[in-house]
Amino acid sequence: MPRSVDRPEQRRQIGAALLRLAAEEGLSRVSVRTVAAASGRSPGAVQKYFRTKEELLLFAAELAGERTERRIASVDPGLPPRETLRALLLTTLPLDEERRAEAAAQLSFAVHAAHHPRLAETRRRIDREVHGALARRLGAAGCPEPGATADALIAVSDGLALRLLYAPGERAALLAALDRAVDALTARPAGS
Repeated sequence: MPRSVDRPEQRRQIGAALLRLAAEEGLSRVSVRTVAAASGRSPGAVQKYFRTKEELLLFAAELAGERTERRIASVDPGLPPRETLRALLLTTLPLDEERRAEAAAQLSFAVHAAHHPRLAETRRRIDREVHGALARRLGAAGCPEPGATADALIAVSDGLALRLLYAPGERAALLAALDRAVDALTARPAGS
């Protein structure tokens, strides 16, 4: 009797292997062959799910974006605006091994996207989706100007994530900077 294959799960496992490789070695070392080896499959088996390396890269970028959106959705909706902002920022930062690997992979995707229009378009769409998820969460928490605050949150997150990748020993100072940024984003102008 033929075995039933969960095609979406197989694709996710292969995409996760690419994310691990991108985090460990950057995208320059990623190929169908290296992803196949990292996922415990033959190159032919990987090509049953992804015809080209580009298709595989686009899928892995989507997978990384989904993971970020899941973490955003996991933030307690009952938190006050300042704590919501801080919690949302913390979900995006490389503060554990899983998020560190994802941040390294995301950085590799961003650099690669500068020269690959299809990946750049995929990244822009993912950015819009993450921005929308953040703005909705901020609006639900009563944050004024949730769209503009989401823009600022993404900028702070990107900068802190990059610094945490290459200077993990500065974690305490960078988390203090996160708190200053959250305080600035939640400060009410005089007279309001």
